[in-house]
This record gives sequence, C-alpha cells and structure tokens, in this order.
Amino acid sequence: MGITTPVARAREQIGHALFTKVAGTNGYDARSRIHDTPGPRWFEADSPIQRVHGDASMFVGGLRALLLQSLHPLAMAGVAGHSGYRGDPWGRLERTSTFLAVTTFGTADDAQAMIDRIRAVHERVRGKAPDGRPYRASDPHLLTWVHIAEIDSFLRAHQLHGARPLTDAEADTYVAQTSRVARSLGATDVPTTTAELAESLASYRPELTASEAAVDTAHFLLREPPLAWTSRQPYRLIAAGAIGLMPDWTRAELRLGGPRGDRLRRAGGALATATIRWGLAGVGTRGRA
Repeated sequence: MGITTPVARAREQIGHALFTKVAGTNGYDARSRIHDTPGPRWFEADSPIQRVHGDASMFVGGLRALLLQSLHPLAMAGVAGHSGYRGDPWGRLERTSTFLAVTTFGTADDAQAMIDRIRAVHERVRGKAPDGRPYRASDPHLLTWVHIAEIDSFLRAHQLHGARPLTDAEADTYVAQTSRVARSLGATDVPTTTAELAESLASYRPELTASEAAVDTAHFLLREPPLAWTSRQPYRLIAAGAIGLMPDWTRAELRLGGPRGDRLRRAGGALATATIRWGLAGVGTRGRA
C-alpha cells in the first residue's frame, strides 16, 4: 500500500533526511549489502552489540563520544591534522557509521575487509601535536582510548534512552563483543567488562585535557553545526542529551557549563531519541530487497 496520510509522509521525510545524513546518499544500497549478503557474522542476531549499535540512542551516544575523544590531545591532533570536523563533518560521520554497521551487522569477510582498510589508513596518519609530541593513529594506546570513549558513550546513551536497555550481564557482553573489533584494529589492554571499562577510563584521566582544538571542535559541533536552520532545533536536543551524559570535569574542560540543568538536558536527549526512532521506522525497509 502507498503512503496516504500526511503523518506517514512526514514520518518518511524525517526518516529519509536522518538516514541519508548519517549513512550518505548511497546509504540504502549500503544497508542492503550489509544486512542481506549471506554468510557468517562476527556477532549473533539481536546480541547486545547489535541492539546497542542499531538503536536510535546512538545519535546522542555518538556525539558524546566525539566530545569525550577530543580530550586526548594526541587523538585530537590526529583528527585536526588529517580528517577534521570543519572540512567534512558529514563525510566523517558517514565513514564512522559505515564502519560500525559493517563490523556489527555485516558478514565476517566484509568486517575483516573493513578492518584491513581502516588499519591501512591509520598507518598513514601521523604527525606532531602542537606541543611537539609525535602521534600515530595506529598507536595501540590511542586506539584503546578512542575505543573506550566510544563504547562508554554508546552504552550510557543506550541504557538511558535505548528501546531495550541491557541487563548488567548483557552490558558486560556488549563490552566484550566490542573488544573484538578494537583488538582487530590494533588496540591493546582492551576492557571486556563494564568494571574493566570504568578502570580503563580512569587510567587515562592524567593524559586528558582540552586543547584549543578540542574546545574549538566542541564549539563547532554544539553551536555551529553545518545544518539548515530547520534542523538546528532538533539537533540542539541531541546535543543537550550528549552534554547531559558527560562527566562534570569534562564539561569544565570543554567549557560546556555545569551540572545544573542536566535533568532538562537528558529530557531533551530522550525526546530527540524518541523522534529519531519514530522517523527511522518510517524508512525501515526502504531500499531493502
């Protein structure tokens, strides 16, 4: 049956805009290849990693991850020097979302091929931070930081805003499952439980500080996103939800304000996630075989 109601049309339009912004203009074809290609997968269907990475809460969790990752000066220097947020933010988002989709839902062969491509890119990304320290994107220590900042953010957003929050045991399984991807990329000392994840995050605390590039990135991502005016208000709700999940000290470093208003920020994140979930359901089978 065709779409016949204004609400249904609006739902598909919102979902299409969201999906193509994240997955790119060829996102529907890519989704079909990822999900419909036969073959063994790294992870079982509906396992914790698929529940988390397939949920609308990833929008809030993903933005929190970018903010948190920026606090490592060497990781931030690599981003600023080689990929940047200002030059091609949506291209960067598309590449990240494709990596997550392929390694989480794709065939084992496609997942390994994606890992191999990313490792080859990492080998070429190197340079010096503003303070003179050298960095390499392939540095196992930096890879581990990027990984734990991501999965902590994804998990926290999912547990607060996800359609089906994980049990404690399932959360441990999620951390363990994601560690397979991180180790494949070259990360070391990767946590496999939520307790180990908390310990790993704490161990990086002495290395973390907001560089000028990190503050500039936060300002750009939160206050100057390259979006049409009609999309800015919904995006502000996602941003508020991400800020509301940040530790107090990280907000102070990035000049994002204090804890006052966190209840409203998290409510904004919940509303944004519910709206995204509603919109994406309208294009749930679009482009699929």
